[in-house]
Amino acid sequence: MSAHRLRHSWRRPVMAAVAATAVAVPAAAFATDSAPAAASATSTSADLADRPLDDAYYEAAAGKTGDELNTALHSIISEQTKLSYDEVWDVLKTTDEDPDNASNVILVYSGRSQAKDATGAGADDWNREHVWAKSHGDFGTSTGPGTDIHHLRPEDSSVNSARDNLDFDNGGDPVDQAPGSRSDSDSFEPRDAVKGDVARMILYMAVRYDGTDSFPDLEPNDQVDNGSAPAMGRLSVLKQWHDADPPDAFEKARNDKIYGIQKNRNPFIDHPEWVTAIWK
Repeated sequence: MSAHRLRHSWRRPVMAAVAATAVAVPAAAFATDSAPAAASATSTSADLADRPLDDAYYEAAAGKTGDELNTALHSIISEQTKLSYDEVWDVLKTTDEDPDNASNVILVYSGRSQAKDATGAGADDWNREHVWAKSHGDFGTSTGPGTDIHHLRPEDSSVNSARDNLDFDNGGDPVDQAPGSRSDSDSFEPRDAVKGDVARMILYMAVRYDGTDSFPDLEPNDQVDNGSAPAMGRLSVLKQWHDADPPDAFEKARNDKIYGIQKNRNPFIDHPEWVTAIWK
């Protein structure tokens, strides 16, 4: 796998107004006074107001690679509004809304368009899938990694159960109600259209949760069957999925909506080249 060169002319000049208007949720529930954490001490409010969000938000990461980039991105994306697990239900109805049917959400592994109100554990209901399985680090559903909507997605309840806490890898048997997805005793392979999405969610979690602020140190590794360890694999496969399935319009729009609610972004959607800049 060839390394990508870091670019100093930022690739996604998303304006703050886009994220601010992208979601329709109660303002009081998700209001925050936090400004983007990446602004340097020499940047004035007027400077940042006249610059694209992408440029201003990631300013502290410019020109960095490896551990320095990882540390800079952790500092940037750790400035966020934290949600309760109950709030996640309504938020996912916004972030994962079917662009062709505003009454539905798109299920991440199944790819099915499902009625927003069909939530629960019954047949064909959808529930809240933790892409970084919550047992990998034992963080549960308390506010923090257990409620971070960058890796929480709607999914058919039976498919959610089939995925369970499996690591990610290629191979296995077809998963019922999730066309294109496969699983075996120690791994889960999502459908091709979201392989990169899954990889970028896992890598976001690894950068955001590094063992500080009382949360476990989540790390990707190159193995499966990680059990309750705060680790998720397989990293080499996740990097392949990231390259093969670059961010699409739905994933980019979702990142913008999350910024409007949770006030932080997934840097690997905005800058896919940073994956190989951190994980050689």
